[in-house]
Amino acid sequence: MTRLVLVLGDQLSEVLSALKAADPARDVVVMAEVLDEGTYVPHHPKKIALVLAAMRKFAAHLRAQGWQVAYRRLDEDGADSIVGELLRRAEEFDASEVLATTPGEWRLIRALKYAPLKVHFHADDRFLATRADFADWAAGKKQLRMEYFYRLMRKKTGLLMEGDDPAGGKWNYDAENRKAPPKEIDHAGPPRFEPDNDVKDVLDLVEARFGKHFGELRPFWFATTRDQALEALAHFITHALPQFGDFQDAMMTDERWLYHSILSPYLNIGLLSPLEVCEAAEAEWQAGRAPLNAVEGFIRQILGWREFVRGIYFIEGEDYPSRNALGQTRALPSLYWGAETEMQCLSQVVRQTQEEAYAHHIQRLMVTGNFALLAGVDPAEVHDWYLAVYADAFEWVEAPNTVGMSQFADGGIIASKPYVSSGAYIDRMSNYCASCAYKVKQKTGEGACPFNLLYWHFLNRHRDRFEGNPRMGNMYRTWGRMDADKRDVILQEADAFLAKLEAGEKV
Repeated sequence: MTRLVLVLGDQLSEVLSALKAADPARDVVVMAEVLDEGTYVPHHPKKIALVLAAMRKFAAHLRAQGWQVAYRRLDEDGADSIVGELLRRAEEFDASEVLATTPGEWRLIRALKYAPLKVHFHADDRFLATRADFADWAAGKKQLRMEYFYRLMRKKTGLLMEGDDPAGGKWNYDAENRKAPPKEIDHAGPPRFEPDNDVKDVLDLVEARFGKHFGELRPFWFATTRDQALEALAHFITHALPQFGDFQDAMMTDERWLYHSILSPYLNIGLLSPLEVCEAAEAEWQAGRAPLNAVEGFIRQILGWREFVRGIYFIEGEDYPSRNALGQTRALPSLYWGAETEMQCLSQVVRQTQEEAYAHHIQRLMVTGNFALLAGVDPAEVHDWYLAVYADAFEWVEAPNTVGMSQFADGGIIASKPYVSSGAYIDRMSNYCASCAYKVKQKTGEGACPFNLLYWHFLNRHRDRFEGNPRMGNMYRTWGRMDADKRDVILQEADAFLAKLEAGEKV
């Protein structure tokens, strides 16, 4: 009997477990562009276009490999949901069973689990740690810290290992990867792929259906095939990896790429595998073409952090994205959707996000994330925003990064302290402050940097929770030594700023 083989838009890999379990001679691959997947949050038009174009290219590849593919385009008749399309194809092909690789979102797992079809779930083995591996490692531990999981993964894979010891004698070279921005960048960024006619068709469709979503669709330059993604990997390895480590935390006005890879969208939809990306970076160090601090820092983001947050997402369960340990309730400010702001750092990052569907990890964590946390924004709204606006955002990876790492809404499962800072950190790691209307070194009064005011406001309102945190004791001792009148001024000015923010006024 014919079975249906579901392939989702972030599962575009020949080695997908559902495909490996299927028989091309009798089973039918089902792929579908459905409205629900483009609108459960208002995804960036570039993100939608990337997924749809890559899906169409992958479907053509599967057909060339001998698979029968039932593909539904968004502008064709069909259902609005994945389950609806499966039911439609089940009737068409007289099938009652579905082979599916377990999705990376609880939302879709739940939908398939309760579908009126027999769905056989196959583990997503494109990762380097299985869900069971991570659960076994996490069992019984009071705290789950990425560093120790990462060391386990290094030993398991042999990446950057010299026998039983880490290459160079250290597991982590993060201390060497925090240089302030250089005077200039000699790297033009990732390769830009000219849309062919198939991609142009997708762009026209996305423009018609999702043109009102936040984000600019054109120019569109993402890779949409595995061959193009491999070209992007080779470009990064050759031209950017050697300097990636030094400047991976730096931020610069009108420099959107620095030495970052921009490979996460291709990893997260399946065009690249994590092991091949890590091995390519390791080979550069072995050949003497890239320094160890750059290669280790890059591999840690994939082998350590990417695998770690996936493990957290699944062991914590379906309610994880909705957690709000700090009880923050302010609505997401309009500046996140492009409203004008005098804050240069936020203006730069949000504009870049709007135009490219991309910002690097420090821009996300220490600018947009830091500001939302300091301002007391509802983490569910922050979560929805990150999930919507970035091309690499899928819930298994985005939710732990936002709810846990960025907003501390999970109460400390991922991070041992909230990632908050005053303007000093942004000034040290960027050149944004030099051209900002606010004065980063001014603590209070006209023109004082809002991050300086909000930093102390956040610490004060959450004092009961964090004063005893050993990593935050110095902050609270500094606050306690301040003159009482000065503390009152800071809190009053922070309240006034937040009132303007909440009223939708330009800040």
